[in-house]
Amino acid sequence: MTVLYNLVFVSHLLGMAALVGGYFAVLSAPRISEVMVWGARAQFVTGLILVGLGEGALDKDYNHIKIGVKLVLSLVILALAEIFRSKQKKGSENPNVAHVVGGLSIVTVLVAALWT
Repeated sequence: MTVLYNLVFVSHLLGMAALVGGYFAVLSAPRISEVMVWGARAQFVTGLILVGLGEGALDKDYNHIKIGVKLVLSLVILALAEIFRSKQKKGSENPNVAHVVGGLSIVTVLVAALWT
């Protein structure tokens, strides 16, 4: 079960890299890219799986307030990315949303790394 947990953890990190890296890649012309949307999806799904595996099979002791904050941030990021990527495809763009999604993604990374 530890191997599965570690594989999901790597997927979680790759989702974070896609989300934050995708944001930095479009800074010159801010928009929500498909890479950012898929990164947000990966972050949300793998985060849920990580907590489920950790709590259920590996008896990890999580800070539930931290997990709740990360869950809410992840859900907001995912919703904004999905909604505004769809609007971009239809021709309506709001470049400020890319900064909101990118900024919240960085905040989520900071919460994960600095909240002990």
